[in-house]
Amino acid sequence: MMITGNLTARPATFRPSLRASAPTSPPRADANAQSPARPLHMGQPTPHPLAASQISCGNASGNAALTLGESARPVKPRVVVTGGSGKLGRATVAHLAEHGWEVINFDRVRPKTASEDGKSGLGGAYRLVEIDLTDMGQVLEALCEIDMAYKGVQAVVHLAAMPSPGQSSSSKQFNTNVSSTYNVLEACRKLGISNIVMASSETLIGIPLDIAPAKLPITEESPLLPESAYSLSKLVGETLAEQYVRWSTQSHRNPGAAAKIISMRFSNVMLEEEYATFADWQDDPKKRYWNCWGYIDARDGAEAIRLALDKDIQGHHAFIIANNRTVMKTPSADLVKQVFPGVPYTPLNDHPNVTLLSNEKAKKMLGWDPKHDWKP
Repeated sequence: MMITGNLTARPATFRPSLRASAPTSPPRADANAQSPARPLHMGQPTPHPLAASQISCGNASGNAALTLGESARPVKPRVVVTGGSGKLGRATVAHLAEHGWEVINFDRVRPKTASEDGKSGLGGAYRLVEIDLTDMGQVLEALCEIDMAYKGVQAVVHLAAMPSPGQSSSSKQFNTNVSSTYNVLEACRKLGISNIVMASSETLIGIPLDIAPAKLPITEESPLLPESAYSLSKLVGETLAEQYVRWSTQSHRNPGAAAKIISMRFSNVMLEEEYATFADWQDDPKKRYWNCWGYIDARDGAEAIRLALDKDIQGHHAFIIANNRTVMKTPSADLVKQVFPGVPYTPLNDHPNVTLLSNEKAKKMLGWDPKHDWKP
């Protein structure tokens, strides 16, 4: 599975002070700029002691940071989406904007469908902030404020990553993904941002499944068996999330701001126009067995992210985000017999093409149910 979105860009300058500084060059996109609002269901975050003494994002009033020529607009909760120009990111930016969020896209490029006026082309306005997520100074600065743009954010969706195996050197992929995730989580801790959703990966199940699963379907409780630098970076990301949640409950680290970090183990993200390619592997199940024939429509992935942001829970929670069906016309029971003979299999329901990547936890806890299927 691939979460696309770019991590590196032209460096911005960070100057330590009582206030996070703005970039030396202005952001390239116009966008909305409203004051901080309370995060949904999470209460007003209490800043880390270091944030109170060293880093202040201020409390801008309703439209205090309006760009020249902008008129006052209603205040919306503000969310940063890292990697918002990628496949899942574009759908997420559009979906969150349509549901009342002011969206800031941290990426180095505009979405492929964007025009130069800062419109995503997918149903919602966004602000693009060019940023190198491996640079802690830039991350802390951009989450705090950007001059004449915005001041403070209420939530973060961290999707940016160097994509799946084989597209860069393993060391670069691992180091980039881990450092960017650390920087995002650490900056959120310092700034008291406690509502965080991040992209993990289905690759944790042992993709490409050269070793058969112990049993099917795969669940969140299945053994975590990373087989690539990409997958290992996602496992480290979940470990970081566990520890940052623990830190958030310790009074000497972050009093009163118990965090919610949700790791979403997305299956192979697909766009509607890619459904035509599903015919390519129908003649041979082994062409597509590597993730138990799973996928998720980008639109359904975006909805899962929104529901996770809205969910009133604390702690770290991991969810498999996959469609209700496989990518195959062949019944799931027959797929298991042909490719994973002898592996115990208990179908989730009576549908012949039921998923082998259980999404039951997300359905029960988040109230999520995928709506887009490749077969009419």
